[in-house]
Amino acid sequence: MNSAARNAPAGSQPVKAELWRRIYSRVGSYWKGLLLAILLMAGAAATQPVLAVIMKPLLDGGFSGAKPYYVWALPLAVVGLILLRGICNFFSDYLLAWVANNVLLGMRRDMFERLLGLPDADFKQGDTGRLLNRFTIDAGNVTGYATDVITVLVRETLVVVALICVLLYMSWVLTLIILIMLPVSVLISRFFIKRLRRINRETVNMNAELTRVVGEGIDGQRVIKLFDGYEVERGRFDFVSRRLRRFAMRTATADAALTPLTQVCISISVGAVIAVALSQANHGALTVGSFASFMAALAQIFDPIKRLTNVAARMQKMLVSAESVFTLIDQKPEIDTGTKELAEPVRGKVEFRNVQHRFPDADRDTVNDISFTVEPGQTVALVGRSGSGKTTLVNMLPRFVLADSGSILVDDTPIDELTLRSLRSHLSLVSQDVVLFDDTIAANVGYGALGKSSEQKVRDALAAANLLEFVEGLPQGLNTPVGENAARLSGGQRQRLAIARALIKNAPILILDEATSALDNESERQVQASLERLMKGRTTLVIAHRLSTVQNADRIIVLDAGKIVEQGPHAELLAANGLYASLYKMQFRED
Repeated sequence: MNSAARNAPAGSQPVKAELWRRIYSRVGSYWKGLLLAILLMAGAAATQPVLAVIMKPLLDGGFSGAKPYYVWALPLAVVGLILLRGICNFFSDYLLAWVANNVLLGMRRDMFERLLGLPDADFKQGDTGRLLNRFTIDAGNVTGYATDVITVLVRETLVVVALICVLLYMSWVLTLIILIMLPVSVLISRFFIKRLRRINRETVNMNAELTRVVGEGIDGQRVIKLFDGYEVERGRFDFVSRRLRRFAMRTATADAALTPLTQVCISISVGAVIAVALSQANHGALTVGSFASFMAALAQIFDPIKRLTNVAARMQKMLVSAESVFTLIDQKPEIDTGTKELAEPVRGKVEFRNVQHRFPDADRDTVNDISFTVEPGQTVALVGRSGSGKTTLVNMLPRFVLADSGSILVDDTPIDELTLRSLRSHLSLVSQDVVLFDDTIAANVGYGALGKSSEQKVRDALAAANLLEFVEGLPQGLNTPVGENAARLSGGQRQRLAIARALIKNAPILILDEATSALDNESERQVQASLERLMKGRTTLVIAHRLSTVQNADRIIVLDAGKIVEQGPHAELLAANGLYASLYKMQFRED
């Protein structure tokens, strides 16, 4: 998150100006609809002062009977003006909503595109609630407030200007009194702007925290129930909710204080207007109709001025949300500087040369000076204690994790010279944490670029994964939804579905990351049989917790504290009576 908007001071003028530019450059891309909406708003605004002007002929000429046709002409004029205003307001509101929703669509597309392109490390920061909040709340706030600001600034400004013209026409002396008090109201409103901006930023952050707490409550509901975590979760939720309530009350206090203070200024000016008007009327300088028109225009000017004053709070909410949205859009995508494609046919040779990596703030290397080669079609297992660097090492192959030094090669080509699409198109992954989407079984097996696979290919992959019989027994067969997080499937079924997905991809290099460690014995046997079919003829890197599953590997590499301490076939490592033998005997005793 290295964007300028993130690093610069939140209230700095350059940052605010840049946010305004970025917001309205998106809005301006729909300038035709926006221009038409503004013209319609101008039409609606023009009707308002005319209603005030009608008061003068109504009182001076209508009630005296001097002009009898006023009896029907003035009522028709009022009805016509109101109808015209309603039509203009309807179509301007519709066009602004069309602009706002199109801008929101484009903004969310850009956010999601950047989200998919973020480095793997960014998803390890536990910021899921904040990310979701940007899509659901912040993006909507930006576009919603952006068009609201346009509506208020254009329509209400035009109304205020037109009404001031009417006031000047009726009596410039009385209008001068009003104009003297307007700057006072503006100064009062500015006093609250900075406070509202800070509160709105804190509210956005706390909304993200609320999303995270509720999400964890949903995902962890079984753990909460089994370990009696009700009070803990209620405490977390109450803390966030109380903070949100406090921020909401601070905002409400500022908004509530702004209105009466503005009204006090207005009442002072109205009192002065009445006093001066009575003095002018006594000297014959002001008629009853002129004064009525003046007061009608004055009465109408308060609401648009109030809305113009309150638009400052909307601007602050819009800018705070825009900071959040553009922070995501401005994040750097994962590095993809490669220009080469893997030459076909891909043999699947994988080589690690003196690879070293250390996570930020870690006190030691996760992997240190690792070198080994996996020949095409070989199976190499990585074993060791937890934290020995096995997962980090294999995550370097698809470039989810980048090596600090050394190099990794596929078919003798350094992977940083390959495009990410070319590299990853020749890799398959089956891990302990299976990711399945809330879609049908067929859609999950033929996911992504494999979505054009025929039904027969999907069936063949399911058959090879020992899952076809189960799927055909379901009422909807291949079209059966798996549910959110594949909740309708058992652990073994989820694993075999992931294996079927890897089978249909038919990549020459396969990564198995503890694919059977979370299964019971029966499920493990079924999954292991599926894995053996999947591994046949492929270069395979296996991370194994259960050492019994890697006895037939061509080579076993034993890692400890990020370094290779042993390597060789199963029997040879047992005979060496080193770390591998110790781990194997420990598991044997446990079993």
